[in-house]
Amino acid sequence: MRRIPTPERPDWEATARDMGFTFHHMDGARYWEERAYYSFTLDEVEEGIEAPSAELHQFCLALVGEVVGSEALMHRLAIPDDMRDVVAASWRATAPSLYGRFDFAHDGTGPAKLLEYNADTPTSIYETALFQWQWLEDRIADGTLPAGADQYNRLHDALKERFAALFTPGSLVHFASDADHVEDRQTVRYLEDVARQAGLDPAFVAVDRIGVDGDGRFVDEESVLIAALFKLYPWEDMLREPYAAHIASSRTLFLEPAWKAILSNKGILPLLWERHRGHPNLLPAAFADTPEAAAITDSRHVRKPLFSREGWDIELVAGGDSLRGPAGGYGAEGHIVQAYAPLPVFDGNHAVVGSWIVGDEPVALSVREDDGAITRDMARYVPHAIV
Repeated sequence: MRRIPTPERPDWEATARDMGFTFHHMDGARYWEERAYYSFTLDEVEEGIEAPSAELHQFCLALVGEVVGSEALMHRLAIPDDMRDVVAASWRATAPSLYGRFDFAHDGTGPAKLLEYNADTPTSIYETALFQWQWLEDRIADGTLPAGADQYNRLHDALKERFAALFTPGSLVHFASDADHVEDRQTVRYLEDVARQAGLDPAFVAVDRIGVDGDGRFVDEESVLIAALFKLYPWEDMLREPYAAHIASSRTLFLEPAWKAILSNKGILPLLWERHRGHPNLLPAAFADTPEAAAITDSRHVRKPLFSREGWDIELVAGGDSLRGPAGGYGAEGHIVQAYAPLPVFDGNHAVVGSWIVGDEPVALSVREDDGAITRDMARYVPHAIV
């Protein structure tokens, strides 16, 4: 794994505009970064990322099966009392999953260390599936990369295949997000297009414009029944909304399913460690209010709220020093502590490796980098190649 500085494509912003990549800069800051790329060997990808991702995903599925059968574990993960049957029922009904993303600390030299599983609403999917692939093709064409260069990236095709497997041709599938959040709306717009390519009939509805009809079923603004819904809105919030009382009776097929409320929870990190202690891809972790946490907090560690996203309310502790992520209002639900696995630093950039799962299959890799040790929402996206 190496970070290779390279001149950017002179027309990349025009290409982005033509492809609908409207958030390559956000709030005046560069989000898409192609003045460098990350180079991997095939073995680094297959043995260092793909194989561990497949194994860890199976660990996670087994953990869900255990958690839904345990009131104590549901409580530990802060699943609301009145929503536990909803979560458990979705698992027992084998409600299908579309996708997720593991985040790893990895520099190509040792085992990748799992930092968290973005199992419910991971973004950066468009950049991974399409725009970094376009970058690869352009860089091969202009000679920046050799003709034999490749990319660990079949995300677009895997998503299309997954949609086709989940629904019959012509099925109406609703897609929901915050209509005013540019990145979320463009992410969902991309998934609508993928669904269309899979032969489905996608329809967008703003997440705050979903209604409930007289039978307790969810409908869009035109009072059309929402039989299937991809929602870019986290389950930990959905389960606490007033309309959560209608989820069980709605008969809506949700993507992601309600059982992803378990896997998107940082509490799975200590639970995985307890069940697979010493696994090379896992870090020691414990719930912060348990005696087991003391052994971890005696050295460098990370304190994470169960529901934190994009670095919010995360704290890195090293001796008497600490580094805090942006304040996001998380923490009342509880915390875990995790042994500190420093992100590799390339040219002053802290890089985190994302490994994408579609269905149950690892399919793609992405890299984001930040100026600091906590990866935040504006962490830059950097393409990669297998050379």
